[in-house]
Amino acid sequence: MRFTEENFDATCEACAEVLRLKYPADGVLSGFFRQHPQLGRQDRALVAETVYAVLRRRRMLEFMLGGSAVRQMVLAAWAVFLGANMRELEAIARRGDLEKIAEAKRLAHAEMPLAIACDMPDWLIEKLTAQYGETELRALAAGLLQSAPLDLRVNIVKTSRDEARARLAVDGVTVIDTPYSPYGLRVSGKPPINRHPLFVAGALEVQDEGSQLLCMLLGARRGEMVADFCAGAGGKSLAIGMLMRSTGRLNAFDVSEKRLAKMKPRLARSGLSNVHPRRIESEKDIRLQRLAGKLDRVLVDAPCSGLGTLRRNPDIKWRQTPEAVAQMQLKQQSILAAAAKLLRPGGRLVYATCSLLEEENRAVVVAFLATHSEFSLRPAGEVLREERISLEMGDYLELRPHVHGTDGFFAAVLERSI
Repeated sequence: MRFTEENFDATCEACAEVLRLKYPADGVLSGFFRQHPQLGRQDRALVAETVYAVLRRRRMLEFMLGGSAVRQMVLAAWAVFLGANMRELEAIARRGDLEKIAEAKRLAHAEMPLAIACDMPDWLIEKLTAQYGETELRALAAGLLQSAPLDLRVNIVKTSRDEARARLAVDGVTVIDTPYSPYGLRVSGKPPINRHPLFVAGALEVQDEGSQLLCMLLGARRGEMVADFCAGAGGKSLAIGMLMRSTGRLNAFDVSEKRLAKMKPRLARSGLSNVHPRRIESEKDIRLQRLAGKLDRVLVDAPCSGLGTLRRNPDIKWRQTPEAVAQMQLKQQSILAAAAKLLRPGGRLVYATCSLLEEENRAVVVAFLATHSEFSLRPAGEVLREERISLEMGDYLELRPHVHGTDGFFAAVLERSI
């Protein structure tokens, strides 16, 4: 990497914008790069890596520097996390900066208090310590502080995993099979995969292995009637449609026309004919009533705090609040109750989040089961064995980055008896 005064100024400007925490970091960065077309590919990569390093280790940087001056945080991130040496920084740093950066490099190897080591806000530390205990929380936090690998899902309607792996190897893209999903490939490095012919042809999709496993937990079969109740941009809808071998019907519901619009080009590439995006006004949309009691499977990938995705979205921990989580729980309960009405007797519903918090996960399921005696919890471990997935789980699917190499996911399998 080249650490220069020019890309330092750009990096500081981008960091200052992102650290306002008004909007998601990825969107802010995309807008910043559009406004600065003079930045080359390597400069953009440095800006993005620095911004995400600062977001991941914000508390640690502030602790080491004794403050939150953006320019010093950028310099310290370069020195501590991105490999810049002090000589490279001399031409950029102001008087007094170098002493602070040197002190930061020294402190980076010292033992840190729990909140600094985990690099989370106090309210989140408190909740997760109560759930996991301090030792497990430190391990979980260490996993969340890593950058996420690039996982792909092979679209078996168009090719096989073996064929995709071989083609990628010929083109110089190094991948390995994901350990649990039979359709996943994990990419080494950061190649421009969205320009690869297999991706353009719809034979590959970017999808975290944990997300792939949620879709397999649903167990959708050929010819069934299925709904993805909170489809968003359609990553899980496309995976489920593939598992159904493009037969039956999968309604991909979402309240956002903008999110559903992002699904359309992906759906066109996929070659699937059984996925039908449909916008609804809310979980109480009158059009849903026509499907009541008719569907074989329903996935509820509920809106949540997103705290399981901190490897990819470290800004979430600084933008999220306990008050917002409490409001989210009420929304999750309402969505789950509404989605459950669509299921026929004998059908299966999977409630899932990418949250780490009990109140968004088990608590929502327990509350639902207490008021819906026609539903029962099916142990996730049993379903995984039926799907021939070699992954030990108990009643729930609970994936963690430091254990499974995926984002943090939760899922519960609920089956309707009458």
